[in-house]
Amino acid sequence: MKLADEIKIDAPREEVFAALNDPDILRRSIPGCEELEKVSDTRFTAVVRAKVGPVRARFRGEVTLSDLNPPHGYTLSGQGKGGAAGFARGQAAIELREEGGATILKYDVSATVGGKLAQLGGRLIDNAARSLAGDFFENFQKVVGGESDDEESAS
Repeated sequence: MKLADEIKIDAPREEVFAALNDPDILRRSIPGCEELEKVSDTRFTAVVRAKVGPVRARFRGEVTLSDLNPPHGYTLSGQGKGGAAGFARGQAAIELREEGGATILKYDVSATVGGKLAQLGGRLIDNAARSLAGDFFENFQKVVGGESDDEESAS
């Protein structure tokens, strides 16, 4: 499976790069994320609950960052196992470029799945991946871009 897109984030590139390395921001942005721990400057572990078609699973995995080029981008590689549901493994190239006071985040992902997930068919998996990526970037934009669901009123 391949997935590529770009999104505009209303924050400076340095801030976006820092946010992409902040476990609290990532935890709040990843749909279904139950745990996310930064175990080194280039490695995270995570537990994510996901539903793809009729298959629900709790994935435990690890993500490694490489080709670090702050604040321009990096490559991340990861894998997760969801018990009987199967596994997912992939790599993403992340590129950040400035546009005015905002940042354009471009990503290019390749991934493979196995087990019950692989039996669902490519179209269902592609749609689920696009939906999860869309949800992640919408959440990330809200957290990093400063939007808030519960804006405080001045007294």
